[in-house]
Amino acid sequence: MNKATKPDAELTPGDRIAAVREQITDAAARCGRDASKVKLIAVSKTFAGENIEPVIEAGQRLFGENRVQEALGKWPEIKTRYPDVELHLIGPLQSNKARDAVGLFDVIHTIDRPKIAKAIAGEIERSGRDIHLLVQVNTGEEEQKAGVLPADTDAFVKQCREEYRLRIDGLMCIPPVDEEPSLHFALLNKIAARNGLTELSMGMSADYESAVALGATYVRVGTAIFGKRG
Repeated sequence: MNKATKPDAELTPGDRIAAVREQITDAAARCGRDASKVKLIAVSKTFAGENIEPVIEAGQRLFGENRVQEALGKWPEIKTRYPDVELHLIGPLQSNKARDAVGLFDVIHTIDRPKIAKAIAGEIERSGRDIHLLVQVNTGEEEQKAGVLPADTDAFVKQCREEYRLRIDGLMCIPPVDEEPSLHFALLNKIAARNGLTELSMGMSADYESAVALGATYVRVGTAIFGKRG
């Protein structure tokens, strides 16, 4: 029985990762992109180290967490054993967690207001760490969701670069659940292009193939790798 015909419960972490990577490769091929330019982030939020380590052993090296405090409870020990793992913060960041975030994460996807930008800039200068930063854009302009409004993104990216001396590498978005995600991915791509940004963090388990077609360089996949959360 191969991985394509195995019941879901029998799939190993290696099977799941291979299936996601195959779909990324196929999606990239359909639009003429190089699949190696699309980086897979395994979203490990709410999962314990005992669930994460088999995924690392299966070859995955990029992981995403939503909360700084949760990540602090499990990742320092894991990173000691697997120092080549790259950890991404993909959830909202509070300024009082900036020091912990800069100390633990390699990439922060959720810079979204001047207070956060200033705090991150101070911690990068203090620590000397070279971490990658993305601005989160609220493409759906949802009141309950973090992120810079699309109309304000150009000015905010400029402020981050000029006032806070931050190196902004790209943009991130989370489309509204009840709207066609490709419209939001296309908008994010357009904003990134006019700001000279090369990284696009967009696409999750349900829509990452569409995101790849529209230029994603990071896709954030949890359920398809770890299974359903309890």
